[in-house]
Amino acid sequence: MPEDVHDDRPAVRAESAAAERIAAAREAFLHHDTASPVVTSGAVRAPILASWIRSRDMDVPADSIDLPEIGADADCPLTRAASPVVAELADQFTTEPVSLILCDHDGVVLDRRTGDSALGRHLDRVWLAPGFSYAERHVGTNGIGTALEGRRPTEVFGHEHFVEHLEDLACAGAPIRHPVTGKVLGVVDLTCWRREANSLMVATAAATARRIEDALLAASSRRELALLQDYLGAVARAGNSPVLAVGDDLVMMNDRARELIAPGDQVPLLAGATEALRGGRARQIVVDLPSGTTARVQCRPSWAERGSSGGVLQVSLTAAAPARAPRAGGPAVPGPALPTAVGSGALWAKCAQTVDRHLRTNEWVVLQGESGSGRTTLARATHHLHSPAGHIRILDAGDFCPRWLAEVHDELAGAGGTLVIRDVGKLSAAGAHALVDALEPLRESTCHERPWVVATLGDDDRDLAPEVDELLQAFPRTVEVPPLRHHVEDVGELVPYLLTRLTRGAELACSPEAMRILMRHRWPGNVDQLYQVLRKVVAHRRTGTIRPEDLPPEAHALTRRVLTPLESIECDAIVEALTDASGNKAEAARRLGMSRATIYRKIRGYGIATPEGASSSE
Repeated sequence: MPEDVHDDRPAVRAESAAAERIAAAREAFLHHDTASPVVTSGAVRAPILASWIRSRDMDVPADSIDLPEIGADADCPLTRAASPVVAELADQFTTEPVSLILCDHDGVVLDRRTGDSALGRHLDRVWLAPGFSYAERHVGTNGIGTALEGRRPTEVFGHEHFVEHLEDLACAGAPIRHPVTGKVLGVVDLTCWRREANSLMVATAAATARRIEDALLAASSRRELALLQDYLGAVARAGNSPVLAVGDDLVMMNDRARELIAPGDQVPLLAGATEALRGGRARQIVVDLPSGTTARVQCRPSWAERGSSGGVLQVSLTAAAPARAPRAGGPAVPGPALPTAVGSGALWAKCAQTVDRHLRTNEWVVLQGESGSGRTTLARATHHLHSPAGHIRILDAGDFCPRWLAEVHDELAGAGGTLVIRDVGKLSAAGAHALVDALEPLRESTCHERPWVVATLGDDDRDLAPEVDELLQAFPRTVEVPPLRHHVEDVGELVPYLLTRLTRGAELACSPEAMRILMRHRWPGNVDQLYQVLRKVVAHRRTGTIRPEDLPPEAHALTRRVLTPLESIECDAIVEALTDASGNKAEAARRLGMSRATIYRKIRGYGIATPEGASSSE
């Protein structure tokens, strides 16, 4: 036997023994024997053990891999910057049994280069292929998902993988960060057979990640330089006006903007302006801010590409109007808070401010939204804010009859006050026509004593009778009332308020654990559903602290995480498009103007279930 082979045998035996110890430790861990000496002996590296614990807590199956295809967006800033680097390194690995893999921030494989056909077939069998996510929540401990979780270069060998079908592989991943913001955009990974692994893999992955970051910096620098030049020019011309610049991962503002625009107002202002910049042309928008201020924003794009935009915003602020004179003898009431419409989230506050402005100008308004979203509550609260002692009458259109119509005439004949007509979509053609005749004499009136009339309409009230459409013409403004899932941050305020109502002031509080569960619910029934859930809780617990086990089963139907308002709106748009397209993802993507790969990824990320009866053609 040659001497060099003989000399290598002790190393081979040592490596085999180490692998057996890790395999034994994994087996003990999976049987919940974390105190076993084989686990605590140090055979398992600390980052691997921490990942095993995360994987078990996320209920990742240790004995199987079955991943749904999410789709990979092959045309994004990360892939454009990484493509030359990946191609060059893949050429160097052509004759090596190693695969070079690029993934996005959610572990979805964007690109895979493999020179070894046997390795490529094995990676296909374990779903390590474009369009599939190797995030820890799907496949447990691995070089891709664990590098993303740990935010640092990570290597995983053989039985260190959580799932048993990956024990023949070794992988080393390194996060790719945005060179300006530091945000993790993805990961680059090297995967090979366990027997071929060496200590240079993780160093090579880290070096490749740095090269991709350099390419990202070069690309972003061109855009950000253009943005900076536009911003400096706008500041020079603006004099004493607020000026902001916004890019994909960058916001700049002058001192005047910092002084005048409150932090709570910046989020809705930037959200509206960013949407406007994506159009690629200069335009002006008006944004009602949570503080009560109205902002007129001149948006001038510096660039607008697919999935990327940036530009300069010049802002003109209009202060909130002072408290108006009382109606029907009530005192003037200052302050922005609505006393019976709980919530301070940006979308809810913006909606409330818009309705408040229409009351101050005595413009009749339609409040449209989902059932239980708070349309009537908002109208009542706006009325009481300005006229606590003023007259308000709420009539349900579903109760239409001659007596009901007579009550409408009586309300309209009075001086001042507020009339709320609920669910006008329920009116028959004859009822809608009669209501049009009742409203017509006051429709164009400029008398300050004209009653303020509010109509509510459901989001599901489509295919309205022509007479109902004619009725809606009497209301010059329509305000969309957001569903609770679009301002779920307000659940934290709604829960104690509703508990106080239900218990009539008794000492009943919600634990942080139970509150987190309530915050992660989608609330299809909106505030009404939240009220009914808490009503069930109060039926068996009127004092003390509400724990997760006190919540009814329906409250445990959770999303994976709390969605931001913009994410929730996007999720709803995707669900609606899928429903209209009978579940056909390609058609839904076309209607939304996004790629098929993007809609696959978002469907998986939001946990959207394809509508029943979906078309098999995707």
